[in-house]
Amino acid sequence: MPGNAYSGEPDCRDSLAFLRILFIVNSVASSVTARRRVVIHKALSADHDVTLAETSRRGHATRLAQSAARDLYDMVVVLGGDGTLNEAANGLAGSTTALATLPGGSTNVFARILGLPDDSVDAAGVLLDAIDADSIRRIGLGSVEGRYFLFHCGVGFDAAVVEQVERRGPWKRWAGHPLFIYAAVDTWLRRTDRRHPPLRVIGANGEELATGYFTILMNANPYTFLGNRPFDIVPELTLDDPLAVVTLEQIRLRSLVPVAVSAIGPGDVRDRRDIDIRTGIRSVVVESDPPAPYQVDGDHLGASKRLRITWTPEHLSLVVPTGS
Repeated sequence: MPGNAYSGEPDCRDSLAFLRILFIVNSVASSVTARRRVVIHKALSADHDVTLAETSRRGHATRLAQSAARDLYDMVVVLGGDGTLNEAANGLAGSTTALATLPGGSTNVFARILGLPDDSVDAAGVLLDAIDADSIRRIGLGSVEGRYFLFHCGVGFDAAVVEQVERRGPWKRWAGHPLFIYAAVDTWLRRTDRRHPPLRVIGANGEELATGYFTILMNANPYTFLGNRPFDIVPELTLDDPLAVVTLEQIRLRSLVPVAVSAIGPGDVRDRRDIDIRTGIRSVVVESDPPAPYQVDGDHLGASKRLRITWTPEHLSLVVPTGS
């Protein structure tokens, strides 16, 4: 298994063809159904030793994944949204147990970054092909105050939007993207000071890199998806690269709308004067007055006056579709 090769630790498996897999399912995720869970479990179990575990509370997937790593499971497969996947990644970070994802949420950003089909049963077929081909690689992870993220950490406006969505949790399963759009408009109109940029982005040497209204620390591109359209900000960014730090210096409509149009269309957001983009970042600090909300991989974590964000290379074994 490539995870063991990267770490220098001995391979704990008897055979590449027969794996011990922990199958973590978030049954309340937007597109998870009992039928899909049964079909995927049966498909995984055809050639592998699979243990099923369902999450029951926030943080549960992290503890399940940590236990799987301690017990030398070869792989953890997650059927759920990006939040459940993030929790599992935090439980496996630094270990040799590989992580695999199946789309079960409303947006499934990371699964789509990897090129998996939107349908979880179809994605399971792609996943099984990847397992058969031993298509596993080590990727870098970002972290904010000790919490790892797979694709991004948002500080400021976008985290405030996520917070509003989470407050309407029961609606998320059914409303999906319209709920995010409503929360974004509501946050912009009623909950944002558009006159005084609260954020300062400070580099590893203490220099001020940017000031603005929200900052996105990206471990992968795209930032998210709007329907079937990727929201591209740093198209060249891959999971092998250090972080990209994107700061919106203005949050007026005349700034936001052109950025959004460029991100989902043929344009390039880097042509905009009111957006600051830095790449190759391994360490950065974001300061805010008043405290700014922040989120990782779509999960709101609270608010803080000072956040330290770092990047660690080759910190997680990840199952990727063949040819991805």
